[in-house]
Amino acid sequence: MRIGVDAMGGDFAPEAVVLGAIEAQKQFSDVRLVLIGDKVRIEEILNREGADVASFDIVHTDQVIEMGEHPVKAFSSKPQSSIAIGFKLLMDGKIQGFASAGSTGGMMVGAMYTIKQIDGVIRPTIASPIPVSLDKKAILLDVGLNPDCKPEVLVQYAMLGSVYAKYVLGIDNPHVGLLNIGEEEEKGSILTQTTHQLLKETKNINFIGNIEGNDVFTGKADVIVTDGFTGNVLLKAAESFYELLHKQGIKNDFFEGFNFENVGGTPVLGVNGVVIIGHGISNAKAIKNMIKQAIDCAKGGIVEHIRENLE
Repeated sequence: MRIGVDAMGGDFAPEAVVLGAIEAQKQFSDVRLVLIGDKVRIEEILNREGADVASFDIVHTDQVIEMGEHPVKAFSSKPQSSIAIGFKLLMDGKIQGFASAGSTGGMMVGAMYTIKQIDGVIRPTIASPIPVSLDKKAILLDVGLNPDCKPEVLVQYAMLGSVYAKYVLGIDNPHVGLLNIGEEEEKGSILTQTTHQLLKETKNINFIGNIEGNDVFTGKADVIVTDGFTGNVLLKAAESFYELLHKQGIKNDFFEGFNFENVGGTPVLGVNGVVIIGHGISNAKAIKNMIKQAIDCAKGGIVEHIRENLE
């Protein structure tokens, strides 16, 4: 298995990316990492750290899509950028997953321009694993890509999340909950009421009904479905508690699950390839876990299983 890593993506690239890749290579010796970026700088860091350069594949690029650039224009005008080359390798089957802490917009444009969405997927989504106990996670989706959704889209999110929960998190027959302001069917907006009825009629989803905000981190649902606006607010509110505890010097193992360094990155579900987007301020630890996320999704065959469910 070969996993592509954007060595030029993120605020601290290529230093943090290469350091993270070195740690990931130690942990996942059965996976070949393909570092995409400035070959001279990448090799300088590998040599300085005493890493075996021959243990990595390096694809040289001399262009970078910067965070502030217009994603569509940048992707079109920079065909030799690390993101563009990464997606070309993914599209050609030369790597089985692509991860970057660079431009989120560039990554989404790259996915839609190259590997494209899976046939039958209305809208791809970005999802986030969240802790529900010290040793268990659930998947929350969407967390920001699609702030406005139709009921049919949310039903697909339930399927996409169920596939991720089963084949990446290892949860058999995952419970799906629809985030709402009450457990009763008639509660909520027109969107949640209509989605509730559709989910009840969908046979290949283990729908347990509405869940409320106070149910999210209890493990009641393994897949939590909502629109990108609500999901993003919920996720960032939860992450803020980790930050508050961290600033006070309080170590809490549960809230460490919201530390972006430990999460690594968010998967883009519904596209024809494993795509992981990391945080722009990712350090070496975050990069290592971003790569781990890509490896887990690729080994779980998540794209193939989504296609099977759609068929």
